[in-house]
Amino acid sequence: MKDALPIDLRVLLEKTPSRNLVACALALVSAYPVLVSLLRFRRMRKVHKKYNYPTRESFARMTDDDAFEIQKVLLQTEFPFMFAKALQFALFRTYGIPTISGLLTKTSQFSKPETSLKRYSDTSVLIQEFAGHSPASSRALVSIARTRWVHSSYRASGKILEDDMVYTLGLFAVQPVRFINKYEWRQLTDVEKCAIGTFWKSVGDGLEISWDALPSGKTGFRDGLHWLEEIAAWSDAYEVRCMVPAVSNRETADQTTAIILHLVPRPLHPLGLKFVSFMMDDRLRKAMMYDAPGASYTKVFSSLLSIRRFALRYLALPRPYCMRSSPFTEEPDENDRNFLTQWDGAPYYVKPTLWNRWGPTAWYTWALGRPLPGDEGSKFYPQGYYVPDVGPKYFEGKGRQALDDAVEGLKKTRTGQCPFH
Repeated sequence: MKDALPIDLRVLLEKTPSRNLVACALALVSAYPVLVSLLRFRRMRKVHKKYNYPTRESFARMTDDDAFEIQKVLLQTEFPFMFAKALQFALFRTYGIPTISGLLTKTSQFSKPETSLKRYSDTSVLIQEFAGHSPASSRALVSIARTRWVHSSYRASGKILEDDMVYTLGLFAVQPVRFINKYEWRQLTDVEKCAIGTFWKSVGDGLEISWDALPSGKTGFRDGLHWLEEIAAWSDAYEVRCMVPAVSNRETADQTTAIILHLVPRPLHPLGLKFVSFMMDDRLRKAMMYDAPGASYTKVFSSLLSIRRFALRYLALPRPYCMRSSPFTEEPDENDRNFLTQWDGAPYYVKPTLWNRWGPTAWYTWALGRPLPGDEGSKFYPQGYYVPDVGPKYFEGKGRQALDDAVEGLKKTRTGQCPFH
């Protein structure tokens, strides 16, 4: 019957299926960004509904437990990459203060390659332990107690200034907010910023940091957002006074940059250095005595970050919970040891499993000529880490009684409740 139709009608019928297919494809392509956009904000809305803090007045009752859970969503599923990089750069930024970099240079912990990679891993372990476990959990309390003990003698002798402790702790709260708001696919909400402030203020309390330098330090803070706003302003003013050029700044910055670029092919190191410099502001760059990247590099790097932000916002589906970022093992092994699950420097505390020695990251690491988990005997602690021993090698096995006493005290003060009452 089709052959009996006029030729123009037959041509129309033959073309219609392909036109319909193209139309459907165009509809799907158009609908996909809308679908991504809708799904992208679903987790944020769910969190705000679950943790009911609808007004600024309600922030004053935010508990440490709720703050931890809200921040955990940001760390594991919403912004895992940028949150982790912000914490790394927060630590990096402290080396622009000569009193901080000078002490590290004297102790050789971050000024020599043979110790800098180990100290970087130790610092990461302690931060991840108390940021990745609920405030009143044993792992969080032990990691805070160990951090406190490692710094105790330096603080008692005046080698670590109290203002430097306030500044360093503050950066771990301030930098993630600034990095995410500047580089990620959406801005943080006030609830999320309050959670970050509440959590890190509680960590500071656990580390026995005095807030007297802040305007409301003696009278009290209304909530986590109030604390965050004050410590951000105070930190900026502290940098104006104290972030000045020094040789020790450059020495520690060079070693830290080497860690950041540890798994970058050597031919790309000059480009990597320019990107690190690009991520600095003028004040930090001057204090570190680094050259600014050229205008063309700045334009390229800015464009790449903008493309990433657009792709995440409109093209990438949200990260499912089963693919959450978890940098450490959830449960200790039979020897009460935990392990890091990934490495971006030397493979300290990474278990030499089949996957870690033969997986894609292992092949990439091997191609760069870098050591794999389990290489070089016990050098990289393939048996995992035991938090009461984490820190410089000369501190291993020391401070146990002080740690136990500190944990007992923290059990009474860090209970997961609101840290502002």
